[in-house]
Amino acid sequence: MNIAIIGLGEVGRCYAHALAGGSDVTLLLCEQRISESAAQLASGLKLSIHESVGPWLNDADWVLSCVVGTKSLHVAQHCFGHMKQEAAFADFTTAAPDEKRQAAVQATDKGIAYADVAIMGAIALLGARTPLLCSGDAADAFSSLLSDASGAAPDVLPNSHAGDAMSLKILRSVFTKGMEALAVEVLMAAERQGLRPALYDVLQDIDKASLPQFLEMLVTTHVIHARRRMHEVDEAERQLASIGILSDVLDGVQHRFARTAEKLDVLPLPTEKPTLQDALNWLSSEAVIEAA
Repeated sequence: MNIAIIGLGEVGRCYAHALAGGSDVTLLLCEQRISESAAQLASGLKLSIHESVGPWLNDADWVLSCVVGTKSLHVAQHCFGHMKQEAAFADFTTAAPDEKRQAAVQATDKGIAYADVAIMGAIALLGARTPLLCSGDAADAFSSLLSDASGAAPDVLPNSHAGDAMSLKILRSVFTKGMEALAVEVLMAAERQGLRPALYDVLQDIDKASLPQFLEMLVTTHVIHARRRMHEVDEAERQLASIGILSDVLDGVQHRFARTAEKLDVLPLPTEKPTLQDALNWLSSEAVIEAA
């Protein structure tokens, strides 16, 4: 099994080390600008480094692209031009989902299988044990490859397309970064008032529901109570300002609630007790109304 790794930054070096232990694996390395760490890796594995993609890539059964996201599609296209049919390509980059979808279409045209690989943690902390999420027609094969070689099997999205894994990574980032910003403001405010331990106590009820249940409850009640809650946000913002904290998060919250409240004046809910699907359908129709 010949496996080419394109890009020997932190991700590429990590999986080169992980895959090098496979008894039937031969690594092919490629890096345009060879760093000291890349040179040390190659020396330790007794391998040379190709400085550009070329005909040598025809020997590869798998190509792992570990370049920066801005170069993802360009590098993929160059690789496809040299890869053999029935080889497979795993894209570890942080390219946008649409770019990964474009690459997958081009790979299919060349007879090459494609896996969209999203890194769902910190390589620096967990190395090859970092959770990975895979989608696309080569997702199952890639999961098996990595499991056999390193013992760490990536999760696979069933019945998925290239770009789906990266889309989920981005959605996860929206949630976690939003929670991070909220946590900063809430804990700052609680600490300033000497109420941080008590805050944890009054938030305990949230722990009683699963995260999906909690999120779905927020959305289904949001479309009913947005106007009242908008006024509560105003009051919360004033309270934070009174202790010297100007909230960035609540400005966005206020805007979201105001948009929903304004829409309720134009398009009432179809039912008094909306389900989650009712709420999402109603909220998703917003773009149509704004365009009109």
